[in-house]
Amino acid sequence: MSGQSSGGKKETIAVSLTNYLDSGCIVAGASGLTLWAEHFGLNSFAVGLLGALSANAFGAAVGALVGGRLADKFGRKFIYTYNLLVYMFGALFIIFAMNFPMLLAGFLIMGLSVGAGVPASWSYIAEMAHPDSRAHNIGISQLAWSLGPAIIFTLGVILAPLGLLGNRLLFVSLVIVAIVAWLLQRQLEESKDWEEENARQAAATEKSHPYKELFSNVVNRKSIAFLVGVYLFWNLVAGAMGFFMPFVYETVGGLTNSQANMLQAAMWIFTSLGSYFGFAKLGDKVDHRKFYFIGAVMAAASWVVLTFVGMSWLGLWVFVILWGISAGIGAQAFYALWASELFPTKFRGGAQGVMFFLVRGSCGIWSIVFPMILANLGFTVAGTVMIGLLLVSLVIGTVWTPRTRGKTLEQITQERYGNNEEALIDSELSQGQEVK
Repeated sequence: MSGQSSGGKKETIAVSLTNYLDSGCIVAGASGLTLWAEHFGLNSFAVGLLGALSANAFGAAVGALVGGRLADKFGRKFIYTYNLLVYMFGALFIIFAMNFPMLLAGFLIMGLSVGAGVPASWSYIAEMAHPDSRAHNIGISQLAWSLGPAIIFTLGVILAPLGLLGNRLLFVSLVIVAIVAWLLQRQLEESKDWEEENARQAAATEKSHPYKELFSNVVNRKSIAFLVGVYLFWNLVAGAMGFFMPFVYETVGGLTNSQANMLQAAMWIFTSLGSYFGFAKLGDKVDHRKFYFIGAVMAAASWVVLTFVGMSWLGLWVFVILWGISAGIGAQAFYALWASELFPTKFRGGAQGVMFFLVRGSCGIWSIVFPMILANLGFTVAGTVMIGLLLVSLVIGTVWTPRTRGKTLEQITQERYGNNEEALIDSELSQGQEVK
């Protein structure tokens, strides 16, 4: 049933607002991190804790683990009915934060909401898309993800003269968008793929827990290892950048808060261009292995420039352009696409929840470690580590690129598991299967 409702364009736009709110809340916190640290007298550990429990890391990790399972059990629309209410509740904590615990609680609540929405969003977009426009629709969702930081950082520059009040107003803007998104998403129809699978599961005489099937099958385990490898090592870099990059620009490069936010806004504008003119336009037409490789090389090259050329304005702009475009066409876009393609409907959301938990949980640990490396070992060491992480993601994604372009989700599932539904849990049949 994939490809319903004219390719899912209307649904993609409504659901993509979740991506805007995801990235938006991360960078809203990042753009004011120095201001919050000064206001509450935070040390490096407290700064790292804010990043670790936010939508950038542990908060989103736990939210995804829960949200992915709920999306498979109760439907994609179930998440859209309640999730953004939680998001707005968390934002209010930050807007009215009077102390560090209140600020931390707001970051955590928003993180839980963001994580819960991600598996449902990518699953829903893929299930509603035509097979010839699935990468395009994922690209549109990535466009929304990149527009969030571009807009928030631009607003951050405009509101910078207001100091901490300006940062609070950024979260007010997110609440307004969340209200609009919640109203739109409540009008969405449920995914037909999920409804059909739910009906099959209800009629089944023998039932087993989806996670047991997920982890007992060698095909699934290989898919999880591949996708976590692609996304984890890239996201350790991107996650640290999303939350700490303004802090790095200011403390290492000597830039002002406005200059740091201006660079971040420019970077996300290039990411938006890469998402739309790159991934959305070309993702359904070109060879995925070559496309992924180009984006991964650009990402690694950007950090080579920043680490070893330095933070001159020329070096900074080369870094911003290379990373910005690569982020639009690179690992996250391909992860969103492949994670929704490589698993059957019955645990598509749950599988994404598990993987997102592993990735963002690791990013949470890195969010505590990265500021300490930066403070004690210096930026050159931290940058070299970033380059190494990106090279690992480059190798994994390029060598084991799945061949799924132009195929329906049903066709992909049949090729990977066979026509017999019982093949999903038949260990003999699954032995020796590889990611195709």
